[in-house]
Amino acid sequence: MPTSRTGRLAALAALPAALTLAIAGPASATPSEEDSDAYQIDIKQLNDSGATGTALVSVHGSKLTVKVEAEGLVPGQPHAQHLHGSTDGHDFHCPDASADKNGDGVVSTAEGLPSYGDINISLTTKGDTSKDSGLAVDRMPKADKNGKLTYSRTIPVSHKVAHHIKDLHIVQHGIDTNDNGKYDFNKGKSELDPKLPQEATAPADCGMIKGAAVGSMPVGGVETGGAGTQGIESPVLFAAGGAGLLAAAGAVALARRPARQRK
Repeated sequence: MPTSRTGRLAALAALPAALTLAIAGPASATPSEEDSDAYQIDIKQLNDSGATGTALVSVHGSKLTVKVEAEGLVPGQPHAQHLHGSTDGHDFHCPDASADKNGDGVVSTAEGLPSYGDINISLTTKGDTSKDSGLAVDRMPKADKNGKLTYSRTIPVSHKVAHHIKDLHIVQHGIDTNDNGKYDFNKGKSELDPKLPQEATAPADCGMIKGAAVGSMPVGGVETGGAGTQGIESPVLFAAGGAGLLAAAGAVALARRPARQRK
């Protein structure tokens, strides 16, 4: 029958186009190197440091750009800063005063670790950004004479970081509990390295990406942000960086700052 045969031919003619669309459909939904996401982080003080700021993080393919504007930090001093947290589905968050387990008035790095997690990325000014550079003092940003810090860097990141950036958050370290404009032993020694003062290693502020989940801690302890646990939490790295940190602190002659208004 001519009519039936014509219909079959039309259907066969349309088949290649339908197959092309079916194949092209999933490919167009696959994330590409051109995909990008951007988030804002409000950085809030820890340890009554007076440090606050704003950060912008953006992911473009496998590149992460981090921009930080902070103030109220210890003037003229280096401030180790990192992206903490996990890319393995565990939720971490900024600690509060209840993390001060020994009651000395300071949430130390070790006391804050269960809340904010291990180092995932070290926000250095150049070179390596792994957690092995957690205390690379010579490559960490330094606050100016007014306690302000500006930082901007674009770095390559793993697929997991790119797809789980909302699970990470910024922590900056270094406080001045007695307002004398430098790191000293006013709050004793760092429990991670007795050669370092507590002030030099304690967290000054913390900020979470807006919209990030805040869940319960993983059962069984802290889930680190990468392979191994050697980071700023490691006494070995503190010992290696301690001399540089104290030298940097001693090299800056600072006038006594007026006491900050505490929040």
